[in-house]
Amino acid sequence: MRFNGPMTAEEKTALAVFLDAAAASLTGGRRRTEALYRFSDDPPPGAETGGGARQALEGLDREIRACAACGLREKRTQAVPGTGAAEPLLLVVGEGPGAEEDARGLPFVGRAGQLLDRMLNSIGLSRETNCYIANVVKCRPPGNRDPLPEEIAACRHFLNRQIAVLKPRAILCAGRFAAQTLLETSEGIGRLRGRFSVYGGGDSGDGFYAEASPGAGIPLLPTYHPSALLRDESLKRPAWEDLKLLRSRLAELSPAYAESAGNSP
Repeated sequence: MRFNGPMTAEEKTALAVFLDAAAASLTGGRRRTEALYRFSDDPPPGAETGGGARQALEGLDREIRACAACGLREKRTQAVPGTGAAEPLLLVVGEGPGAEEDARGLPFVGRAGQLLDRMLNSIGLSRETNCYIANVVKCRPPGNRDPLPEEIAACRHFLNRQIAVLKPRAILCAGRFAAQTLLETSEGIGRLRGRFSVYGGGDSGDGFYAEASPGAGIPLLPTYHPSALLRDESLKRPAWEDLKLLRSRLAELSPAYAESAGNSP
């Protein structure tokens, strides 16, 4: 008796009957009737949701860490794919890894990352439970300069695919560069922050997310990068206003979040 791949309910029943018959012949006991077996073809919880998303993300992580498509590979310590929940309420997108991220292989782990975690925690979010954190480019630009157009072009498909797998309910762009890249605009962060846009396509209008979920658009909110708040404390108040706006929108999108975060839709 051979089974290739996941077993169907019929195959599970056949195997159970076979094992029961074998046990009965060895012990002289009575066999159960086939009707007493109850198996289902339904996948186990998580097999096509969080489990499948996690496997897809792990595959993407391997591709990202092996990527040599642009010049950033020459001076990186390692690529930085992303981290967080596989079925997040929120995707946080930054510009690119810094020195500490390059050393550790995780996004937002330096001083700015610690501040980001506190910002998210203040409205009931965390990378451990309901957020995923990634960057536009996955390798550190030398001197933390802005990524070059050719570097973005080489790397952007990874972010596209991450969004398609994650299907976040909302996106928070941390800083000018991430917001300008995802919204394909040259407007400054001071004009972009404080209001939602709808993100529903990919680079060059390829519509990757719309293809993954037809007709869908993701609410996208730009805010100041945590490193900017560390340099200029006057930005903390408008950044907090952005977080409250985000909290309200997430409460509308997710009653479970509204209840856990102490909000009402």
